[in-house]
Amino acid sequence: MSTARPPEGAHTAARQGGGSPIIAARPPEGAHTAARQGGGSPICAGLELRRLSAGYPRRSVLEGLDLEPVAPGTLVALVGPNAVGKSTLLKAIAGLSPVRGQVLLDGTDLATLSPRERLRRVGYLPQALPQATSLVAYEAMLSALRASRADLSRERAEAAIARVFAMLGLDALALRPLNELSGGQRQMIGLAQVLVRAPRLLLLDEPTSALDLRWQLQVLQTVRDQVGEAGTLAMIAVHDLNLALRFCDRIVVLGQGRVLAAGLPAEVLTPGLLRAAYGVRARIEHCSLGHPLVLADEAVSLNDDTP
Repeated sequence: MSTARPPEGAHTAARQGGGSPIIAARPPEGAHTAARQGGGSPICAGLELRRLSAGYPRRSVLEGLDLEPVAPGTLVALVGPNAVGKSTLLKAIAGLSPVRGQVLLDGTDLATLSPRERLRRVGYLPQALPQATSLVAYEAMLSALRASRADLSRERAEAAIARVFAMLGLDALALRPLNELSGGQRQMIGLAQVLVRAPRLLLLDEPTSALDLRWQLQVLQTVRDQVGEAGTLAMIAVHDLNLALRFCDRIVVLGQGRVLAAGLPAEVLTPGLLRAAYGVRARIEHCSLGHPLVLADEAVSLNDDTP
């Protein structure tokens, strides 16, 4: 699927209510925002959440969550402590759990789409690893591609699969049964199943949790490159704040059922925010290569106001 390359400098920081930075998009040049629907407001390219509520039948996890439009070509880190709703939010956007509110992708409410069309536009990778079946990795990839892109010819499907295997460095696994792969290898095949479909929006729930250091870097660099080259969007739930700082364009911090802060990673991840969100006394330093690093010194009470 081909998409327009995002314009340079398409993102700006904004403020909401009490002053927390939020993600905002500077209108890109061209047709993305120029189009109008029924003579009304401009259609906004990218992802936007409006008053989104989600959770379980007897317990709400997210309540009235808003996210300003995230422009195409953006890699977003979704962070926060355990049980704040990162996975819940990704499932809600993917249409896998009941929600109230709106999820807009390029101006379209995803709830209005058929399941097949939503599957085509949105790729979701859960935390759970692909099942250890007797299918070889190539067959698992072809099955995933056929589920959303039945229009592709055999030749184009094979070319897409070969490209993703090469891109992720997984050629050696193509003819290996899934039940002979390690957990980390199966996680990589799961990611490949999502990438080969070339969706408009990638939703990745802790895609590096089973990976060693090399493969963590490989995965995030590959996703970073794909988002930039294709002008798509990706939202990644991740616990490693240093990976988020290094690879992601924007960061969204969840807590207390809402967005605590969102914006440029280097601006959002401050000692004060880390204390409020995680209950740690932390510093932001820079390594010899200039990359910012979060260094957590000690755990503190979330109610402790001591500086």
